[in-house]
Amino acid sequence: MCAATWKDSPVTVEYETRAKNLLKGELKRRGVTYAQLAEKLAARGIQETERNLNNKISRGGFTAAFLIQCLVALEAKELKLDHLY
Repeated sequence: MCAATWKDSPVTVEYETRAKNLLKGELKRRGVTYAQLAEKLAARGIQETERNLNNKISRGGFTAAFLIQCLVALEAKELKLDHLY
């Protein structure tokens, strides 16, 4: 499967949506805004603007590394994944 086909496949889109919702849920649960997340990431040497975060998270097509960076910055100790099934 070529990259363009893989990226546009319904399964990929479904899991990108799940990743986006997971991250948005963690932000909401903690009451953290994109601006605050940008500050928390910057404290760890990761430069992202509020606008970049909004765009990346809204798209949902971010890397696993980015997701983990955000979760570490949020000091997430555990995740509830049952809503993803």
